[in-house]
Amino acid sequence: MANLAINTTQNVNLAYKTVGIGERILAFLIDAAIFWLYLYIIDLVTSLLGTAFSDNWTVFGLQSLLFLPVAFYSLFMNIIFNGRTVGKMVMKIRVVRVDGLPAQWSNYMIRWMLRLVDIWIFASAIGVLTIILSNKNQRLGDAAAGTVVISNKRKVKISHTILEDVEEDYQPKFLNVTKLSDKDVRLIKETYHIAKKSNDFQTLTALRKKVEDVLEVTSDLYDRQFLDTILKDYNYFTQKF
Repeated sequence: MANLAINTTQNVNLAYKTVGIGERILAFLIDAAIFWLYLYIIDLVTSLLGTAFSDNWTVFGLQSLLFLPVAFYSLFMNIIFNGRTVGKMVMKIRVVRVDGLPAQWSNYMIRWMLRLVDIWIFASAIGVLTIILSNKNQRLGDAAAGTVVISNKRKVKISHTILEDVEEDYQPKFLNVTKLSDKDVRLIKETYHIAKKSNDFQTLTALRKKVEDVLEVTSDLYDRQFLDTILKDYNYFTQKF
């Protein structure tokens, strides 16, 4: 999976994971199962209509009308449910813009139009190939629309919470750390631990600089010391008072 920088409400750039080919195929198959069930029902309905109408063109027109929800399913679902179809909801993934902001109807429109090339022509070979070759796991429609598919999954672990051990006599260093929200601190901690585990010093430095900019502070502490202190200071003010 690739990392994607997303802005929080406090303007802190944090990393999310873009979704690879496996989860996207599973989401598509779930949606395809819904299509199959719907088309099966249409077939039953139109078979009954065929006995009621002697005009084949009337039956064909009704079939075409009933097929429209399938044709526009992806477009309308993404617009209504903020970048998610039923398959994406089940897999806990969604479409956002590359800059991390919610996608607009125009982004969804471009993605939907290029589904013809990505998915329906050459048995999805183009879409699969472009996702595999893209460093952001984008199919052709994503690249054209400026979107990516990210994971919303959150495993509940202590490292994914904002909790930190704070000594009784702990003295906070950054008094304005409460400008951050619980969500911001949680995402800061997640990104910090991922970067620390993989020795991603560039991400640690970028995260530290962004937090400094948001809080309007400077410090001589090393990146890890600074971020550890920010997390402890936030816990001190939110848990002690």
